[in-house]
Amino acid sequence: MPTDLELIDEIHNGSQAAMEVLVKRYYKFIFSYIYRKIGDYHLAYDMTQEVFIKMMKSINRFHGSGEFKHWLLKIAVNHCRDYYRSSAYKKKVGEEELANQLPDENESVSDLISKKADSERVKEAISQLPTYQREAIILRFYHELKIKEISDVTNSNEDTVKSRVKQGVVKLKKWLKGGDEDEEKRNYT
Repeated sequence: MPTDLELIDEIHNGSQAAMEVLVKRYYKFIFSYIYRKIGDYHLAYDMTQEVFIKMMKSINRFHGSGEFKHWLLKIAVNHCRDYYRSSAYKKKVGEEELANQLPDENESVSDLISKKADSERVKEAISQLPTYQREAIILRFYHELKIKEISDVTNSNEDTVKSRVKQGVVKLKKWLKGGDEDEEKRNYT
């Protein structure tokens, strides 16, 4: 199986097949990051496609310094940041606020499968984090990146990343368990 760098060399020489292999290799990885970050399956699918289009357009700027996977993830992180600044996002948020004011017909249905309910609680709790903490939590725990790698991908200082992860974990534990915030802080210092 060719390495990322070998595939990139082939792409530089005009190989369409190498591009397809590279996209297939990282598609699920990028999609899962975007889906966890955005929370909308169909939008995440579209945005993943856009990330790979950006990758194809800028592949000549990757010269083998660092891991290709992190370079590609950096494109995805920046694409999500651009989305949150876009008018499309602002319009969607406005529509969701309006929808949340309407009564929910399904509120009485509380017998959902426990695992699904817990998963939704975690997803909802993560979505409540500030963008910079949500980004750090997703990269750290869902994509298992090290602090240094997150620092490189997000263009942030390592101490800043550590702080974001720590604060995000404290908030998540508090929201999910309803625990004492001071006790949680002591556990992560």
